[in-house]
Amino acid sequence: MTSWSPSDIVGPDGADWRVPVSELEARQHRLAEMLAEAGLPGGLIQHPVDLYYYAGGRQDGSLFVPAKGSGGSLDGGGDGPVAFVRRSFKRAVWEAGEDDAPHLIEPFPRLSTFADHLRNKGVSEAPALQFGEAPGTFTARFSAALSSLGTCADLTPIVHRQREVKSDWELEQMDVGASVQMRMFEAVQAVGGEGMSELDMVAAAEAVSRSEGFGGTVQMRRYPLQCDRGVIVAGRAGGVPSFFDSAIGGTGPHPLSGMGSGFSRVKAGDPVLVDLVHAHRGYMVDATRIFVSGRLSDAWHQRIDDMIAVKEEVVDVLDQGLHCSQAWHQGHALAVELGYEDHLMGTKPDQSRFLGHSVGLQLDESPVVAAGFDRPLPVGGTMAIEPKVVYPEGSVGSEDTWVRDEDGMRPITADGALPWVMEWDA
Repeated sequence: MTSWSPSDIVGPDGADWRVPVSELEARQHRLAEMLAEAGLPGGLIQHPVDLYYYAGGRQDGSLFVPAKGSGGSLDGGGDGPVAFVRRSFKRAVWEAGEDDAPHLIEPFPRLSTFADHLRNKGVSEAPALQFGEAPGTFTARFSAALSSLGTCADLTPIVHRQREVKSDWELEQMDVGASVQMRMFEAVQAVGGEGMSELDMVAAAEAVSRSEGFGGTVQMRRYPLQCDRGVIVAGRAGGVPSFFDSAIGGTGPHPLSGMGSGFSRVKAGDPVLVDLVHAHRGYMVDATRIFVSGRLSDAWHQRIDDMIAVKEEVVDVLDQGLHCSQAWHQGHALAVELGYEDHLMGTKPDQSRFLGHSVGLQLDESPVVAAGFDRPLPVGGTMAIEPKVVYPEGSVGSEDTWVRDEDGMRPITADGALPWVMEWDA
């Protein structure tokens, strides 16, 4: 059989969709600095999402990044970052930039010899592991294999904090994703209407997303959360809670997929909440709009207007560089003042306690607009802000993805470009 060629892996119209080498190099360099600042000798990246972030692809293996100035670093006389790959080695080389790759790429040695292998590269202390991301049995095997180098610390908080700040290149991917997401909403507008099922409308949105290169998976950080790319809930289905920690549950098609869209159909006058995610080259954007066959009642319109006011309160707090926890407290207080204490982000006892979540390569990144996040959204941080209210007869709300740049909060998704309520002819 003829071996595959890198020319077989292309984006649309032959585009090269690899992460630029300059991005990988900058990320590894910053991680090395953060490891040194934390007093850690190095880190072993093993979670697939983070392998893509630092090494350019999610091949089966581990990326060792030494701390700046440590024994394994180039300036400490070592070999610098090294990717140890089980499979596919050839693809890992290509994804990292081939001869321009910012790290060495080697076959994975036997785990029993891994500690000695690192020693030969100048490493004298055990690298930190992603205890907060990888399964316990997995990290336990590596921790035991590296025990002759010492005790492995936890790398997870450092990786999460680094990924909070998006580069210009990452923001470009999210901007492209937002343009695709607009067409997903337009697809729902085109096919929806009275009698249409939630799943049929999701299928129309997903066809757009897939055709533009969506990889099929919404990456989640918190175990065991799983999320569909399109959550469309019609009328009473929007008041059904689920396992998912969000305002909107939905029936799902069956108990194993017990959230999001199911077989409920649009009824005239009922709110249809359409919450769509698209990921362009891995980077997600998240937005919600309300649809209706005919017209919504004045009560539903008032609820939407009130959630927009709560959204504006949250955005204003973040725009000032104040803490995410303060944005939660002020947004929540306004919602209570407006009469939504028992309906904000769900109904009792299934209410979620947040009003916004950071997004990127994962849908549930940090920080969060919630109590306890006593720090601001950093400059370069991207967040979906989504106040919603839920009643037995349905749910409504607002959501867009925002970035905080040097000038303050700026919408990435359709804020202002799509109406909050879109109508189908009854």
